[in-house]
Amino acid sequence: MTEFSFACTGVRADRYAAGPTLVFRLRVTAAGNARVHALALRCQIRIEPARRGYVSAEADGLADLFGERSRWGSTLQPVQFAQVSVMVPSFIGEIEADLVVPCTYDMEIAATRYLTALTDGEVPLLMLFSGTAFTGAGGFQIEPVPWDREAAFRMPVATWREMLEQHFPGCGWIRLPRDTMDALLAYRSRRALPSWEATLKALLDADGAADPPRSDPLRALTGTTGRTDT
Repeated sequence: MTEFSFACTGVRADRYAAGPTLVFRLRVTAAGNARVHALALRCQIRIEPARRGYVSAEADGLADLFGERSRWGSTLQPVQFAQVSVMVPSFIGEIEADLVVPCTYDMEIAATRYLTALTDGEVPLLMLFSGTAFTGAGGFQIEPVPWDREAAFRMPVATWREMLEQHFPGCGWIRLPRDTMDALLAYRSRRALPSWEATLKALLDADGAADPPRSDPLRALTGTTGRTDT
């Protein structure tokens, strides 16, 4: 069987993608200068939080994922980042190829919450490879890519932030249930508010007001649509 090894040599934000996308540069090596007709590669990418240190501000932002810092010895477990596939074209011995990874700014996703909490430095990643190789000097031979193939890579936090700024400049993103969105829309329409930002500011102002009926923004929302708490 052909012995394969993998390395990640860099990463960049794809400024031309329709949504947030990272492009990792992979180096694939086939031992013995072997001929590979094609390589159907699968890659699982994990974040390994235990492989870096954290300042106080980052630790505070990670409390909802890993708990208090005193518990991190047992809670700082790997976080799933992505699972993607790529078709590597024909090569002899070694080739470099792009691994395109679509990303999300959904704060309900653990990987996004982790990355958003980081202020600087690098993100420790582990890439786990598997797949099918089509090899042979004079014909086709089908071989599996062993499950133990992997590569470590440290992605700059700045690259993640650059990607987000390309698609959400100066903004955050929140996913809400449909009922909550309907309630927000009704609240905005009743008050003729010009934007979602103005709507949320009005709710925050209401939350700080002394008037008891308006002290709870969520109750104010449900009241405008006739819904009751569950």
